[in-house]
Amino acid sequence: MENTENIALVVGATGITGSNLAEELIAQGFKTYGLSRTPNDNIIGLHPIKADLLDVQSLTEALSEVSPTHVYFTTWMRNDTEEENIRVNSLLVKNLLNVLSPKKSVKHVALVTGLKHYLGPFEAYAKEGVLPITPIREEHPRLPLPNFYYAQEDEVYKASERDGFTWSIHRPHTVIGYAVGNLMNIAVTLCVYASICKEAGKPFIYPGSEAQWNGISDVTDAGILAKQLVWASTTESAKNQAFNITNGDVFRWKWLWERLANWFGIQAEGYNGSIRPLEKEMENTQEIWTKIAEKYNLKEKNVNRLSSAWHTDLDLGRPLEVMCDMSKSRKLGFTAYKNTEDSFIEVFERLKSENIIP
Repeated sequence: MENTENIALVVGATGITGSNLAEELIAQGFKTYGLSRTPNDNIIGLHPIKADLLDVQSLTEALSEVSPTHVYFTTWMRNDTEEENIRVNSLLVKNLLNVLSPKKSVKHVALVTGLKHYLGPFEAYAKEGVLPITPIREEHPRLPLPNFYYAQEDEVYKASERDGFTWSIHRPHTVIGYAVGNLMNIAVTLCVYASICKEAGKPFIYPGSEAQWNGISDVTDAGILAKQLVWASTTESAKNQAFNITNGDVFRWKWLWERLANWFGIQAEGYNGSIRPLEKEMENTQEIWTKIAEKYNLKEKNVNRLSSAWHTDLDLGRPLEVMCDMSKSRKLGFTAYKNTEDSFIEVFERLKSENIIP
């Protein structure tokens, strides 16, 4: 007898995307499992699974009693080169889908990648000569560069042909949401930086490029991404397609930067003619963060567990304005929207309420 219950497996359930997705799936009535190397039991209703995606035996044992209908892949591992990124991150997808294959339970697989699909891998990120015309559209061809996103997609396509499930690819722009200890979290990083600026009596210095400062941009709230993931996996017309996903509004950093500074009650300092990397600004801040954490009795005393300045520099240092076209999913009925200033402020307020910032 065919299983009619929706059973979700969120791979990377402790991350910024995965944790928000798990909450959305549970709210929509899915029985939801969350797979990660260090499971999180903070989400009510989530069934945590501990497993290493690179260890097939560990994965097989961990999933022995789980037969998901919907798989959501939201994780990756950063390596020293893009060639190693390709090898490792394609293996994460391949191992999982191979282990699930004999169960014949999977109906849909959703993979979260991002704008590096269009802008290139970290080591060739947003370099002149390979840049797409904005707003970026899903039909933009793959770049002639090694890219682990492409390798992950190809593993999904191969397994789909073998096992007969449908798929969707989701390409968010800079994800905004609550998650501590995440590799790529601009909201938490800027929150920590602003808190340090406030304590030290220094201005909140914009670290990025002129193109990003003056150009139009957009971002993706983790809640909006979660809604699109569930929508695409349960909407017939949306299956076997790739989708951009952003909040639905646009802004300029020259406007938003001051708004963020105002929330902290600090002075904003904008683009001054050169890029001033945040990674350099944050490299000797452990001592002051320790003092801040002790003064305000904060939960996390290690600044590197909160801040990922390198990734914020990649986002804000691009040599072009970056925004995404959302027409494709809009035409198919996806209408969720989020105000971007609210996305940031809600993260700031939650971090404050949970005693992670002062």
